[in-house]
Amino acid sequence: MLDSLDRGRQAFAQRAWKEAYARLSAADADAALGGRDLEMMATAAYLIGHDEGSEMAWTRAYEWLRTRDKRRAARCAFWLVLQLLAIGDWARGGGWLSTAERLLDEDAECPERGLLLVLVARTHAKRGDLDAAHDAFRRVAVLASISDDAELKAFSLLGLAQAAASRGESAAAMALFDEAMVAVTAHALCPISTGVIYCAVIEACYDILDVARAREWTAALSRWCADQPDLLPFRGHCLVHRAETMRLTGDWPNAIAQAGQACAVASQPANQPVTSAPPDHRTRAYPIGAAFYEIAEIHRMQGQFGDAEEAYRQAYLYGRSPEPGLALLRLAQGRVDAAVAAIRRVRSQRQKRAVRAGVLVACVDIMLAAQVHPAARDAADELAALTEAMPTPYLRALSAQARGAILLTEGKARDALEALRAAWVEWQALDVPYEAARVRVAMGLSWRELGDADAAELEFDAARREFVRLKAAPEVARVNELLAPSPPAAARALTPRELQVIRLVAGGGSNRAIARELAISERTVDRHVSNILTKLELSSRSAATAYAYQHGLVR
Repeated sequence: MLDSLDRGRQAFAQRAWKEAYARLSAADADAALGGRDLEMMATAAYLIGHDEGSEMAWTRAYEWLRTRDKRRAARCAFWLVLQLLAIGDWARGGGWLSTAERLLDEDAECPERGLLLVLVARTHAKRGDLDAAHDAFRRVAVLASISDDAELKAFSLLGLAQAAASRGESAAAMALFDEAMVAVTAHALCPISTGVIYCAVIEACYDILDVARAREWTAALSRWCADQPDLLPFRGHCLVHRAETMRLTGDWPNAIAQAGQACAVASQPANQPVTSAPPDHRTRAYPIGAAFYEIAEIHRMQGQFGDAEEAYRQAYLYGRSPEPGLALLRLAQGRVDAAVAAIRRVRSQRQKRAVRAGVLVACVDIMLAAQVHPAARDAADELAALTEAMPTPYLRALSAQARGAILLTEGKARDALEALRAAWVEWQALDVPYEAARVRVAMGLSWRELGDADAAELEFDAARREFVRLKAAPEVARVNELLAPSPPAAARALTPRELQVIRLVAGGGSNRAIARELAISERTVDRHVSNILTKLELSSRSAATAYAYQHGLVR
């Protein structure tokens, strides 16, 4: 027993969480552990994703310490409640919180009282009482300054930052988040605290759309996780954030790989899918849904529409809304009416600011494609108001890009150029190549409207090179159309869907392959092919292929 216990303690000190839990469990089977050893076993169990074992160990540690050391017992209760709230068990969490508070009735200013107040503040925030949550976190900060407890200080800063962010005070929130991260990196906190605060800060950065900061802290979290191969609870979120960062920076193959790892890590036996969960449900299944959404977005941008469709459906099954990506997929498939209906439905719903920004941008794109200009203008105006309230570089780029697209459709090409240049500068600084290339296409269209064909061609060519590097097939095809000479009148009679079909036919696609690519039936593809041959007065698919290449419909 002593050998197992010593090895368990040693493994815990070396952050070998699986071995620590196995050794401590073996020692506990021989002779019941107590106090500190139970705390180590509970921590190790939590960090390898063994929720049941962790909960049992925290409960036993609390009972062992309750009559020996009330403050340490209360700290055990804090970790237990934190775990219960993380999996959405607010009822049992509230019961344990009340129990621990009564234990400290005679010690009102100890750091453990402050930790319990952190949980009280979280319950206030859960109920939407932001003022009460903020007041509770201010009391936590006072107790942290009195006790000089590093863990309590980090949680107090995190709480104050979250309260500021919820009130829309983004600048103050980010300063507090940075201070919380300094507290994490400067002190040897419990690994559970470190992971929780890392994830909360990174999520807040994405919520506020401070992409540059999110990248920095995601990289730091990745390094921290890499030192602990057994770590499970935080790796799912970590990998999803890494995938999101890689998607934005154009590293799409690695983004898909990271998202795939997030699915594998988060789908361990302790993490079952929550098929009925609402989009914002925060369980350990949620990283799987977010990971599938990242995969779907990349497939959509690369023109792999069938794969994108399946990934969006998987995202929804695991609790992540498939919008606005699914609406944009419908637009890319040529199903404009379906895209309009979807984006109208989604826009009528309430969303967090980060999600809302994406919905508004998608709304502008879809409504302009559908020639519903008032709705596009309204979405762009709402996005501008959101940007004014929270002027991060990412939001400024989105808003300027939307404004430029609106101005271009209104025939104000010179004004559009000014807005689009501003967007391009922001995207370049943020290193977001896909959006930067899309802006260059819009700039090329603006130059064409102003009669400067050379400037337009330069923009189109630069955008095309970037899209080719990214393998963004739909955008490559679009730029090829812009660079190609005008097709003959017969080809102009083809519908957008028929143009898609003839390009795929020219690429050697069978009806079955085309149906899968466009997410339509083979019978529908056959009808499109028949219409194409009739309109172009052609006799066969091979003739259609030759026609497409001869008249610049494909390159």
